[in-house]
Formats: sequence, C-alpha cells, structure tokens
Amino acid sequence: MLDLAGRRVLIFGGGDVGARKAAYFEHEAEVTVISRSFSPDLEGLAIRRQEADLSALPDEALRDLLQDAFLAVGATPDPALNDRIGRLCAGAGILFNNAAGVPGDVIVPSVVRGSRYLVAISTRGKSPAVSRYLRMRLEAEYADLDRMIDLQDEMRSMLREIEPVQAERSRILWSILSDDEVWEALATDYGRARALAIERYLHA
Repeated sequence: MLDLAGRRVLIFGGGDVGARKAAYFEHEAEVTVISRSFSPDLEGLAIRRQEADLSALPDEALRDLLQDAFLAVGATPDPALNDRIGRLCAGAGILFNNAAGVPGDVIVPSVVRGSRYLVAISTRGKSPAVSRYLRMRLEAEYADLDRMIDLQDEMRSMLREIEPVQAERSRILWSILSDDEVWEALATDYGRARALAIERYLHA
C-alpha cells in the first residue's frame, strides 16, 4: 500500500483495461490517461486525458511523457508496447504495473473498501477470478464491518476508563467481535448493538 496523494500516475491505454485502472487510482492520485482513443467508461472520472498514438512514439517521446511520474501503468492491448514502457520506467526509477506483458514491480490488487477499512487481495496475477470471488464474499459477509469498527473504537475508549489491564481489555474487545448477536444487531440498529455489548461485556 502506498500513499499516492499528490503523486502523478500515468495510464498508457484508454480502453476498458485503462478505464478500470483509472477508476482504481482516481481517488488516490493525480491520474492522466494517455491514448489514441478513450473508453466511455472514463466519462465522469476525475482524470486528465492526453491524446497520443503511443505505438508511433519513439523512446525519447515516451520518456518525456513519463516526466515527474511516480507510477505508470501499461494498459495498451499490445504487450510489446507495454514492455517497452516498463523498460523505460525501470531506467527512470518509476514504479510500473503491466496489464499485459512482462510483470512490473507493482501489482494492483482487488480491493474491498469501506469508510473505515481497506482490504487488498492478490493472487499475484495467477487468478483475477479468485481475487474477485474473495472480494465479493467479503463484501457480502461483512457488510456491517464499518459499524463494527466504530463499535470497537467506542468500546476501546470506554474500557480505558474502567479496565486497567491491557490483556483484559483485549479479551473483552475480542469477545464483542466474536458475538454473533452483536453482529446481527449492527445490521439494523447500532444503538442496540452498543447497549448489548455494554451489558454483556462492560458491566460484568
């Protein structure tokens, strides 16, 4: 995981793959998509577009495009072109992700994202389907994870006031996390889940 705030990310290729990569990075970085044409899926994304026929550009022109980039993505349908961009990135010390061709030094994982958490899943490129399957299962089975994180944060603050032993605080928090009825209550009523956790674990 990298902090890309204020960093420049270049995506070479404006097709479906480039659009997916742009959507992945747009909230984290300053994204520019460079391509001869652009997928409709790029509409509405907070990105810049730069029109260029990448296959016709010499290395020197590609180096100029890479100026000040922190990370580049080879997302063209031509693996040889992606590999050429990757070699230029390696020479310039720029991180590179390759969608088709020789793997770069950055893997873009499948991400499960809430307002309070982020989980990254990768099979190291062996099975994108498995990454997607795990993401969908986590999203379905832990739909209330943000609420549980809020509850855990609140319970931790309360426990610091009433329980001096760290090991006991950890045991209580784990008990709340493992309580199926607390999870069930979180799905519909945070206040009820909070009251249940306090009654069961903080007033024992």
